[in-house]
Amino acid sequence: MTDEPIIKPFSTTGIGSLPHTDPDEAVRLVLESMDIPFWPQLPNLGFRELMIPQYSESMPGIVVDEERGVVLVQRNEEEIHRFYESVTEDSRIAISEDFAQGFHSFIRKVEGSEFDILKGHITGPLTYTLGLKDPDGKPIYFDEELREIALMLLNAKARWQIAELGRFAEEVIIFIDEPILSALGSTSYVGVSNEEALRLLQETSDAIKDAGGISGIHCCGRADWPLVMDSGVDIMNFDAYGFVDTLGIYPDDVEAFLESGGVLAWGIIPTLDSEALEQATEESILTLFNGAMDRLSEKISGDLLRENIIITPSCGTGSRTEEETRKIFALLESLKEAQTR
Repeated sequence: MTDEPIIKPFSTTGIGSLPHTDPDEAVRLVLESMDIPFWPQLPNLGFRELMIPQYSESMPGIVVDEERGVVLVQRNEEEIHRFYESVTEDSRIAISEDFAQGFHSFIRKVEGSEFDILKGHITGPLTYTLGLKDPDGKPIYFDEELREIALMLLNAKARWQIAELGRFAEEVIIFIDEPILSALGSTSYVGVSNEEALRLLQETSDAIKDAGGISGIHCCGRADWPLVMDSGVDIMNFDAYGFVDTLGIYPDDVEAFLESGGVLAWGIIPTLDSEALEQATEESILTLFNGAMDRLSEKISGDLLRENIIITPSCGTGSRTEEETRKIFALLESLKEAQTR
């Protein structure tokens, strides 16, 4: 990123999912609500729109069974061979409208428009390979070849998004969605080393930046923040509503990240806690944010924190109602106005 901030402080954007079943209505809401528009993922439209199936096209051996709600990989050497023959480090692999109606509706809607920044997203390589399994129920992460193929596939889908969104924007952000980061180190993932997790994240971030994009990462829980920042991403999106004080454990790492041009994306509006969302008001969110900023500023330069910030919901709103989503977006806008007026 350059010395002159590409992203204005307190710009608003979203994580990805919306609850809508009308793609055009979802796109309309995003475009009228966000400083940095993003294409909406629409899980309520069906199984193919969920975060693992949505990026499954062109994965060798993939089986998508919508009736049973199952996606898995059956190892197929012929398909693997064809994949290696057709995919290079510069390949772009499309996501069809059958798997991402929100993306294609978004492209149709922005045709002929010009934006400073647009945002896309991919499921991160850790979440993807630990969530996608073989017929025996073993995550493909533990098959070294399939893990590498999945990484190549996701990077190619990121490059495709950058090319498509870049027709309408000066800059394109791609968030690497990695909810699994909050569970690394638990007994469920004892076979996943920090070194390999970091390599996968670094290679994905590098692929995004090499294609001309701005790389971000989203984790909606507590994670190893130094590892995340070491991955080379430009933007780190964290659940500031529930876990903001965890950043204060690593003040030197956070300050170095910000000094290098990194941006913190504060997920400050609750989306996963129904009661918290119901009780949230403009005043309560402002109080929460100001208190968190004051506490962090005791350990990390307040100027850096305020100069290198965007604000988002804590996670996607796909599990919320459309009315709740509108409330979340309105709370985000009100916080921005309070901080920039």
